[in-house]
Amino acid sequence: MMKGTIGIVDDQQLFLKTVGMFVNTFPDFEVILYASNGPDLLQKLKSQNPLPDILLIDVNMPEMEGAEIVSTIRKTYPSIKMAALSMMEDSQNVIRMIKAGCCAYLLKNMNPNELELALKEILLRGFYNTYVTNMCYQEMFNKDSIDLKDREREFLELACSDLTYQQIASKMFLSIKTIDGYRAALFEKFQVKSRVGLVLEAIRQNVISV
Repeated sequence: MMKGTIGIVDDQQLFLKTVGMFVNTFPDFEVILYASNGPDLLQKLKSQNPLPDILLIDVNMPEMEGAEIVSTIRKTYPSIKMAALSMMEDSQNVIRMIKAGCCAYLLKNMNPNELELALKEILLRGFYNTYVTNMCYQEMFNKDSIDLKDREREFLELACSDLTYQQIASKMFLSIKTIDGYRAALFEKFQVKSRVGLVLEAIRQNVISV
């Protein structure tokens, strides 16, 4: 069986090599490309044969931001799947990377076992959602669209911005307690446990467009 091939892009050399070391211990994967920034990656891809199946791309780098790299790769090498790597868990970064073309948003402090699982899911399913737990991915593809009330949809769209919950409450002319109720209801409907997870699932399921 052919191993899945991985490329890693990160400006921190120690992290770059450490992740590569872990990936090379996974029986189904091997690292075939290391790059320290966007221009370095684009240069190396020109002569890379075969191309990596998956690229792990740091969100914040000098010269080219992660989202710019992802957008460029998506147009030039559409066969490559891409996952964001970051220490940041804010919805703004998640939205930017997913919109650019990433199929997963991975945290740098994740367990190596979860990284292996993420790579397998990306290769097999085309995406990996770190914020959805105890859910069958096949069901995620087949399930009916989530039924949202008008006010829930309005809250969801505002939750996908950089507004705080207090600011959302003011904008919707509601109490923070009511907003907490909407948040809890949507966490339940989307089977997520965080605002970032809610944003990611809403985008992935095309419930909202951002």
